[in-house]
Amino acid sequence: MSIPQELLGRLREIITEEQDLISDPAQLRTFECDGLAHYRVTPMLVVLPTTVAQVSAVVRVCQELKIPFVARGNGTGLSAGALPVKEGVLIALSKFRKIHEIDRANQRAVVEPGVINLDITKWATPAGLYYAPDPSSQQICSIGGNVAENSGGAHCLKYGFTTHHITGLEVVTPDGEIVKFGGYKSLDAPGYDLLGAFIGSEGTIGIATKVVTRLLRKPELVKTLLAGFNSTSEAGEVVSAIIASGILPAAIEMMDELAIEAAEKTVQCGYPEGANTVLIVELDGPAVDVTQGITKVQSICASLGAIEVRIAKTEAERALIWKGRKSAFAAIGTISPDFIIQDGVIPRTVLPEVLGEIAKLAAASGIRVANVFHAGDGNLHPLVLFDESIEGDLERANIVSGAIIDLCIKYGGSITGEHGVGADKVSYMGKMFNEYDLDTMQLVRCAFDGENLCNPGKVFPTPRLCGEVPGRHSGIHPLVQSGLAELY
Repeated sequence: MSIPQELLGRLREIITEEQDLISDPAQLRTFECDGLAHYRVTPMLVVLPTTVAQVSAVVRVCQELKIPFVARGNGTGLSAGALPVKEGVLIALSKFRKIHEIDRANQRAVVEPGVINLDITKWATPAGLYYAPDPSSQQICSIGGNVAENSGGAHCLKYGFTTHHITGLEVVTPDGEIVKFGGYKSLDAPGYDLLGAFIGSEGTIGIATKVVTRLLRKPELVKTLLAGFNSTSEAGEVVSAIIASGILPAAIEMMDELAIEAAEKTVQCGYPEGANTVLIVELDGPAVDVTQGITKVQSICASLGAIEVRIAKTEAERALIWKGRKSAFAAIGTISPDFIIQDGVIPRTVLPEVLGEIAKLAAASGIRVANVFHAGDGNLHPLVLFDESIEGDLERANIVSGAIIDLCIKYGGSITGEHGVGADKVSYMGKMFNEYDLDTMQLVRCAFDGENLCNPGKVFPTPRLCGEVPGRHSGIHPLVQSGLAELY
C-alpha cells in the first residue's frame, strides 16, 4: 500500500522513536485483528504514542488529512471493535501502562488506558481495596478497552458493569482536543452525561488517555459454592430461584457439559463427576449475611435436583473452582479447532427455554455449541464449535451463531452484553432498533466526529452522513423532525 508522504513525514515529527512508527508490512500484520481473528485488515500505519500530547497531535494530523484512525488496546476484544482501516492509522495505546494514583481515602484509582484490568486490584490490595469488574480476560485485557466496550464479568451481577465504576476520563476527541468527562474523583458533574455517552461507545467518539475508577473495600467474607446438575434446564431454574429468594450473589456462573469437558482437560478443576451442567455461586459481604445466604443457596440447589453441592473450604479450593470458569474460553481449543464466541443477553427467567432452543439449533445443524456464561444476569456466551478445514462448516457455524442472536432478540434481550457490536454485529443492529433509533444514535456520533474518521465502520450498519441537515433526513423521527429543523 502506498503511504501518503505528507502523512508519514508529519507523523515522524510527532513519533520520534523509530520503533514506535510501524510501516513494515510484516510488522503491520501483528495488528490486523483483535480476539475475533476471522476479521482481518492490515492497517496502513501503526503508531505507538507514549504521551497524551502525541495522541492529540496524531489525531489532529489525521483529521487535517482526512485519514481514518482506530484506537487499540491489548487487542483482546471479541467483536472486531479494534479492527483497523486499510487506508488508516492504528493508534496503539499499549505503552500507556502507568498507574498514576491509588487514592485510599476517596477509593479511586487514576490509571492510563493500557493498564491491565487485574493490575488495578493488585496495586489497590495493600490499601484493602479492589476493582470489581472482572472480565474472563482480566489478566490480559486493558482498562481502556474495558471502557470502550463497557465490559462486564462474573461479578457484574452484584456490582455492575464498567460504566458503574468509572467516575472520570481524560479523552482526546476526534478533532484532537484534550478534554475531561465526568466528575473525575467525585461521583457526578453538572450538565450532559458525556461520561456515560463515552463508555461503551466502542472508540467511535474519541480516545481515552486517562481513566479514573472506583475502588471497593474488600468484603469481610467470601463463600463460593459449586453445584452439579443433570441438565441446563435444572440449573436455569435454580438461578431464578436463588434470585427470587431475595439473595443477591456476587456471581452466578453456568457451564454446560462441553465447557466442563474443555475446562477439565485444561486445568483439572475437579467439577462434579457426571454432571451435565455446573453452577458457580459466590456470595460476599458481612460474615453473618454470607454464612446464612450460602446455606440457603445450598438448600435451594439440593431441593431442585443438584446431584452434588460443594462449598469451597479454603482459598485454594475457591481459586480452583474459578480457574476452570476463567479458563473456559481458551480451553475450548482442546475440543474444537475453531470456534465463534457469541455474546447476547436474555431475561434470566427464560434461561431454560433459550438454552433448549440453542440445543435444538445445534442438533439440527450438526454444529456443537458449548455454553459458559453469566447466568445471574442472563448474559450468554455460547461458543459455536466448527472445523474450518471441513467444507461448509464455517458457514453452518455462522448461521447457528446468528440464529442465537435472533433468539436473544425474540426473548426480549440484546445482541450484546459486554463484547460490543464492533464490525461483527452491525447487521443485527437493524433487528434490534428501528431506523429512527439508529439515526438518533448516529446524531450523537456526528456531534463528536463529523467527518466519520474515528473508528469508522463499527456499530452502525449504514453510517449517517454527518453533513446532512437534521430534520431533512428521512430517518429522523417525525416527532423531533420539526424541532431539529429549526436549529438550521
